[in-house]
Amino acid sequence: MIETTQQELEKVILVGVCDNEGDDTEDSLAELAELVQTAGAQAVETIIQNREHVHPGTYVGSGKVEEIREAIARTGATSVICDDELSPAQISNLSDLLSVRILDRTLVILDIFAAHATSSEGKIQVELAQLRYRSSRLIGLGKSLSRQGGQMGNKGPGEKKLELDRRLIQARVAQLRRELKEVEQHRDITRAKRKKNAKPVAAIVGYTNAGKSTLLNHLTQAEVLEEDKLFATLDPTTRVLELSGKQELLLTDTVGFIRKLPHHLIEAFKSTLEEAKYADYIIHVVDASNPQREKHMQIVYQTLTELGVKDKPIITLFNKQDLRTDDEPLRDFRADYTLSISAKNEIGLDRVRDLLEQILRDNKVLFEGIIPFSQGGLLQQIRKQGELLSEEYVAEGVSVKAYVPQDVLGRLLAALEKNKTES
Repeated sequence: MIETTQQELEKVILVGVCDNEGDDTEDSLAELAELVQTAGAQAVETIIQNREHVHPGTYVGSGKVEEIREAIARTGATSVICDDELSPAQISNLSDLLSVRILDRTLVILDIFAAHATSSEGKIQVELAQLRYRSSRLIGLGKSLSRQGGQMGNKGPGEKKLELDRRLIQARVAQLRRELKEVEQHRDITRAKRKKNAKPVAAIVGYTNAGKSTLLNHLTQAEVLEEDKLFATLDPTTRVLELSGKQELLLTDTVGFIRKLPHHLIEAFKSTLEEAKYADYIIHVVDASNPQREKHMQIVYQTLTELGVKDKPIITLFNKQDLRTDDEPLRDFRADYTLSISAKNEIGLDRVRDLLEQILRDNKVLFEGIIPFSQGGLLQQIRKQGELLSEEYVAEGVSVKAYVPQDVLGRLLAALEKNKTES
């Protein structure tokens, strides 16, 4: 638990540095306040330093350090959270100067992930990311995290890992990597099975809290946790979406993206995030009610690029239409298709299904012909990989009309030609 008592939340002060060159520090700090709330603490004050670069020793200048000290005395805050990843020296120096726990944005996100990971894979990934982060910060974090208790930043391996030296941490990291490798191999096998079954896959991506899990639930009755919090769900979920014509599409929910997503998390969660890389289609969910939606879309595409996701058809769904307070046009020039929806209220979901049906059909070719009874396996391929429109038993075999993938069409024509030659 993060709470200091059941009634009172831990009070924290947020600190950011603005370089005055198109900086979005205020928005980033507002998001950090949401992260802190999700982690179970309360941001009681926000302080911004205007300077070209962060101070290498204390993140902010000496004047701001004094201002932060006064804010701590005034509010009774027990922690200071900086909006950027801090170096060991910055953590140590600020801890000495302010005499409170010093955390950064990365550690808060890691804390949330530790609380929300439920699968064995998720727990391994979180612990691996935490240890890799802390291994280079043992000196700086020693003072700020050595206290006993369930405060923010101490979830998962937290306190017990601080009692180990770097050598033991490295040994634990090596063990976790081996375990994660086994999980990745299992995931590769699962992907291979999907490919063998020829079911197309669509990865649902988007900024955290955009409504990805809600969309998955209302399309497939997946019963994934829905909550108005950042990173409410962490472990990926795959469900089958049944469409007309017996078409099926696998939908995979992925972890939400966020600005300044820690490199440790991208690396640790690479196998999970790569669901988007191996998918056939990308469904990009955008919170249309959020004033920062353009920035969020940019961050999503940057993260996809880092993961090597490219040349995938993209369907952008502007979600939460019922909560919009502006009438600005909604555009995504990188998307191949766009729709406006409200997943929670099931507004526009029929159009989503229709669009997905049409996209799947556009990637198939219409086949009309008679399959001999001796070639019954071909009919099974059509049922499995195509969209069977009609079938009628005639004297020569089964008269079929169906949409099939190009590779299936090739096998059909080759088999029918061979059968014709042999006859």
